[in-house]
Amino acid sequence: MLARSLAALTAPVVLASGAHAQWTVTNLHPVGSTFSIASDAAGNQQVGEALIGGIFRACTWNGDADSWIDLAPAGAIDSRAYATSGTQQVGSATIDGFTRAGIWYGTAASWLSLHPAGAAFSRALATSGTQQVGSARVSGIDRASLWSGTPESWTTLHPPIASYSEAWGISGSQQVGLVTIGGVSHASLWRGSALSWTSLHPTGATGSLAFGTSGTQQVGSVDNGGTTHASLWTGSAASWVNLNPADSEYSVAYATTGTQQVGVAVIEGVSRASLWSGTAESWVDLTTFLTGTWAETGALSIWTDGTTIHIAGYGVESKTGNLQALLWTFTPPPCTADYNGAGDAGDIVDFLDFMDDFGTCQGQPSPCGTLGNPDLNGDTVVDIVDFLDFMDAFGTGC
Repeated sequence: MLARSLAALTAPVVLASGAHAQWTVTNLHPVGSTFSIASDAAGNQQVGEALIGGIFRACTWNGDADSWIDLAPAGAIDSRAYATSGTQQVGSATIDGFTRAGIWYGTAASWLSLHPAGAAFSRALATSGTQQVGSARVSGIDRASLWSGTPESWTTLHPPIASYSEAWGISGSQQVGLVTIGGVSHASLWRGSALSWTSLHPTGATGSLAFGTSGTQQVGSVDNGGTTHASLWTGSAASWVNLNPADSEYSVAYATTGTQQVGVAVIEGVSRASLWSGTAESWVDLTTFLTGTWAETGALSIWTDGTTIHIAGYGVESKTGNLQALLWTFTPPPCTADYNGAGDAGDIVDFLDFMDDFGTCQGQPSPCGTLGNPDLNGDTVVDIVDFLDFMDAFGTGC
C-alpha cells in the first residue's frame, strides 16, 4: 500500500493523437530530489512529499515542478503531506521525537500541530477544509480520529470492540477508514462519532479497507480467497462492487469523485495507475498517457471541477529507478454543439445562433459571424461541411 504508507523531467508532456489528445501528464519531481510522490490534488494544488538531502519533506505544488514549496516545519526531521482541500494541507511532522498530525496553509511557517494531549503518535490523512481525519495512538491503541482544526477538537472514532482503527478519507459529514476486530480488518464508514460506525466488510471477505469517499460513494479494497480487489460501495456492505480489471492480479482504489475512481491494478506483475467509472469493465490504464519508460505507476487521488479532471500519483522512472510525483490532467474538447459558448451540450439557442451566422457567412472566408464562428472544421471557409458538422454534433449533444 504505497499511497498512504508514504503518506529529471520537469516540463509537461502533452499527448496529441486520438483519444489521448486531451490528457496532459506533468512530472512534479523537484530538482535535487531522489524520491517524490503526489498524494492528493484539489483545485490547482497538489501535495505530497519529496526526499531531499536524506530528509522526507512535506510539500505542495501548483501544477508544475517549479512551483514546489517545502512545507517541512522548523525542527522536523521528517514530514509528509497526505491531503489538501485546495487551501489547507494536512499530514504529519516528526518533531522532538514525536510524529504529530498537523495542518498547513501553504507555507512551512503556517504549520499547526493537531497532536492530542497524551498521544504517543498522530497523523492527519485527509481534510475537508474544516475537518481533518487520521489516527492518534492513545493508551497504546491507534484510534481513528477526527479534528476540527485544533488539538483540543480531537474526537475518537474508535469503536469500543476494535483493537485498531484509522480514518483515511473525509467528505462532508462522512469519514472512511479501517477498523480491526478479532484480527480482521473491516472497511469502515462513520458520520462524526464512534457510535456511528458502519462496517462495509462484504460477507465472506477475509479483509477490507476503505481509503476514500465522495460523501456518497466509498472506495478501497477487499481481500477474498488470497486476492485483493479494488472495491466500491455506496454506504453499506451489501452495496459492494468489485472493480478488479480482467487479468489483474491485485488492485486497490484510493479515491473517488462519486462517478470516477482511481487507484492501482497489477497486470503481468506491473503496477499501473488506474481509472474506473464504476465498473471493472470501465478500467483505463493511465500509464498509456505517459511518454518515456516507467517501471510502474499509481494513481492516488482524483479531483474535478465538473469539467477538468486532476489525478495525482507517481511513477517509477526506469532509467533512474526514482519514484517521481506525477499529475494527470484531462480537459474535454470544446463542445461543437455549444455554439454560443454557454457551457451546455447544445440547446435551441445554439441552433438558432448557428443558423443565423451560417446564413450570413455561407461561402465567406473565416472568421465570420457575430455569435460564434460557423467555420467549424477550420478550413477557412464557411460551407456545407460546417453545416453538416454542426447538425451531427447537435443531434448527439457535443
